[in-house]
Parts: sequence; C-alpha cells; structure tokens
Amino acid sequence: MAATAVRYLQSVGAATVSPGAYEGARRARLRAVGEDERAGVDGGAFRRVLGHFATGVTVVTAHDEDGPAGFACQSFASLSLDPPLVVFMVGRASTTWPRIARAGAFCVNVLAEDQGALCRGFAVSGADKFAGVDHRPAPVTGAPLLDGVAAWVDCTVHAVHTGGDHLIVVGRVEALDARDDAAPLLFHRGRFGRLDV
Repeated sequence: MAATAVRYLQSVGAATVSPGAYEGARRARLRAVGEDERAGVDGGAFRRVLGHFATGVTVVTAHDEDGPAGFACQSFASLSLDPPLVVFMVGRASTTWPRIARAGAFCVNVLAEDQGALCRGFAVSGADKFAGVDHRPAPVTGAPLLDGVAAWVDCTVHAVHTGGDHLIVVGRVEALDARDDAAPLLFHRGRFGRLDV
C-alpha cells in the first residue's frame, strides 16, 4: 500500500523526496519491518507504557470524489517551520487513508476539550462519520474543517514514508488558525482528559 500511495502522489505532482535535499548525506533506507525481525516486546505492554504519554486528539479529514472522509488521530505533530510541515501516522489497514491519498490534501482538526463524543464517532469503522457533524471547506484545500475545533491546519500531502505497520504522512501547511478561547482535548492512559492551568 505504501508504494501505491507514493506512486499516486508522484503522479499528481506531490513531492515525495526533495531533489538534492540529501546531497552528501547518507539516505535512510525506508521499508516495512519484516516478519523475521519483530521486536520481542509484548503489544499490550507497549500500548500500556506508551499510554503514559499524554497527547492531543485530532480528526484528519479529506474530501474526495466520494465525499468527506476522516479518522481520529493521536499521532500528529509539527515537523518543520521552514518549510511549514506537519506529520501524522496512519495504520496501513486504514480505509480512510487511500481516500486522503487520492485527495492529495487534508485538514487536521485539533479537537476542543468538549469534543470527546466527536472523537469517538470518527474512531469507528464503517459508519457515516459525518452524520450530524457540522463542517465547512478548509480555505485552501476544501477538506472538511469541523465546527468548534480548538485549531485547524489545512495541508497538501508533501511526502509519505513507511513506518512498520503505519505510514508516516508529511503535510505541507497551506493555512491554519486557532481559537484563543478553546482548550484542547487530551488523551492519557485510555481516557480523555482536560488541561488544568
């Protein structure tokens, strides 16, 4: 699936590797982890320990020829200021990722502290995730920008890399904004929380 996504992105003109970006530097070999090299770490222990790292919660959305698509995502971060890049990770088995790849653009919706139910709705598979969800087109890409979010980041797909059982998607920021009156929704040890300051 990763190779297909990269081929698609190249066909629509998205940069998957900047020419000359690694002049004189050793390039990392990007590949999936093979069955014969799985780490000896128990999956349950991995989730439990990494669950101690509190994260914000986002919904990554796109709009393709079939309409709006989106999924709940904790693995989102800023990557670069110049050029402005962000990154999120998505499971290779995701049914939403191919639609984002086809669209070539996405909007990261940073959820506000009162949007836990919205997150749960976007975390399920097979349902109409946008039923009853108010949204409007993001200003540059037209990806769904959800009402009431704490912040949003409108992006075009810049690059896609493999990362074990996930894909690492780099987005180039085209527009963004935030509400000064909204606190973020947090996720810690399997539960939603809020920031007390």
